Amino acid sequence: MQRPARQGGMPKLFQAVIDSLHHPDLRRKLLFTFAILVLFRFLAHIPMPGVDTDALKGLFDDNAGFAMLDMFSGGALQKLGIVALGVYPYITASIIMQLLVPVVPRLQMLAREGEEGRNKINQYTHWLLVPLAIFQGYGQLVLMNAMFDPDPIPHLGLSGENFLPTVAMIVTLTAGTVFLVWLGERITEHGIGNGISILIFGGIVAAVPQNIYRNYDVFEFWGLVKLAILVMVIALFIVYVTEANRRIPVQYSRSTFRGGKVYRQSGGTHIPLKVNSTGMIPLIFAMAVMVFPGTIASYFVGAQGEKSFANFIYEDLFSATGDYWWFYWGAYFFMVVGFTFFYGMITFQQQNIPENLQKQGGFIPGIRPGKQTATYLNGVHFRLTWGGAIFLGLVAIMPLFAMVLMGSGIENAQSLMLLSSAGLLIVVGVVLDTMRQMEAQLLMRHYEGFIK
Repeated sequence: MQRPARQGGMPKLFQAVIDSLHHPDLRRKLLFTFAILVLFRFLAHIPMPGVDTDALKGLFDDNAGFAMLDMFSGGALQKLGIVALGVYPYITASIIMQLLVPVVPRLQMLAREGEEGRNKINQYTHWLLVPLAIFQGYGQLVLMNAMFDPDPIPHLGLSGENFLPTVAMIVTLTAGTVFLVWLGERITEHGIGNGISILIFGGIVAAVPQNIYRNYDVFEFWGLVKLAILVMVIALFIVYVTEANRRIPVQYSRSTFRGGKVYRQSGGTHIPLKVNSTGMIPLIFAMAVMVFPGTIASYFVGAQGEKSFANFIYEDLFSATGDYWWFYWGAYFFMVVGFTFFYGMITFQQQNIPENLQKQGGFIPGIRPGKQTATYLNGVHFRLTWGGAIFLGLVAIMPLFAMVLMGSGIENAQSLMLLSSAGLLIVVGVVLDTMRQMEAQLLMRHYEGFIK
């Protein structure tokens, strides 16, 4: 099949979109993905009965942890909809399984068994998802009630007449999460892109108009324009670092037999080591750690105006807008850097690159196979991780950069959290991954794709 001729100098991106829509199979994948996203947004607006949603709005305006969870659910958590947990329990289960693989011998054996082993680990992840969703659902409901008076969820409790309504809410939240994970896997199988990431992407994008409307009175028109320019600059920065990698040259020696003689052939390739190999996971870890002390302290806060130790922890030390805001943002930065090294080293060790190279007859020029190769690759990865860690740390505290640009006070830093670091990383990552998949589909059909 010949590549269609360009029409009137149309930009390559738009022409590639038209090319993708012209092919029946690719068009079907795109429409299927779009239909699942529409269904997800419909489910996000179905609230559970017996919930005072007006009381919940203040919680999400003042709490960064709940705001992040609401982002993952696409705004469903703020309405306490039937899919209020989103796919966050599945992400937590996946992270736990990744951390368990290096320390559990049985999981290590499964990880080395190829596709069958990965499918088994994925099955364990799905089993772990259910209890995590149950505990997280109940914990969030209890925490929401603890932070408001009167309770926004009046029929919550595990005793008396509240038992059955509470069980019904927990079952509904768990079933909603399981259903969303199933929808995401259908996108992966029959649509375009990674399904779970696409659902998170849809929730983040859907929340943008609401965030802009909610913050219009704070920043006004020109303030939002400057904010939009800053978001685009940061997005370009994220794309640049996300795509950056160090190419390690690799040589392969092959032996062939011809006419009773052995001939050695050599071929070269490279191992791409990414600067940011951890994605958004360190940001999630760091946010969870930063939210935890304030959440615990919120159970013990005294009356308004009373300065107990719990009030100091909740209102000042672990608050993005408290008197010690510099401690919160500084600790957040260093937490992100630390978790980047921790998670990056774990995932890199799981790849077993030196062992796989030796099994396949590959070697790095000038480096002996085995232990020396492992030492060399670990050193290169450690140095690259410094760049990725500092990059993620700067992205994490970008609301402070926005505050300086806007000339705003620290009291508006929470409003600037619409510049969610995890959200921007997800959006950029999903767009790049989806473009690559569409690129591959188009190139298979002899079209010119999005990326050249």
